[in-house]
Amino acid sequence: MKGKRIGVCITGSFCTFSHTLNVLRTLAAGNEVTAILSPASVSLDTRFFKASDFRAQVEEITGRPVMTSIVEAERIGPEKLFDIMLIVPCTGNTLAKLNWGVTDTAALMAAKAHVRNGRPLVLALSTNDALGTAAQNVGGLLNRRLVYFVPFRQDDPVKKPRSMVADFSLCEAALDSAMEGVQLQPIVF
Repeated sequence: MKGKRIGVCITGSFCTFSHTLNVLRTLAAGNEVTAILSPASVSLDTRFFKASDFRAQVEEITGRPVMTSIVEAERIGPEKLFDIMLIVPCTGNTLAKLNWGVTDTAALMAAKAHVRNGRPLVLALSTNDALGTAAQNVGGLLNRRLVYFVPFRQDDPVKKPRSMVADFSLCEAALDSAMEGVQLQPIVF
């Protein structure tokens, strides 16, 4: 994937943030990447990253300021800012809100504004209840036009039997496939 305008929404699955930075590095090599951060990802210090350090790394990798407000994200629609959008990581909370049409964060407004333009949205799942409460939202979004998934798997079937996470190394391939209107297969491995 080269020469594309890519919006990357980052939500609060903090344990996957190092993988998210690697995805950003890959995509930023040859594409124009803009990050949209959820309130949790932009404001919460965790054992994985200090919020300000994470934001600084994202901006360094992309070479542009992040979007953090609903007002900033709303302009994505009318200005047709992106060819494709990726939500990485896509938490169970974000899945539920996407499935039910809630737009109460910059990331969710970005997704809504982007899909309104008839352009693909790719989700890189990371949730502890994908095979539990969030399963209905995964199913709902699998059937949604213009929504694609990065292939995902159980990350710890013994200790976290309902948890699933995307294979972040497949983000670029999933984006390429979505640009062609095709879901990268297999979805679950």
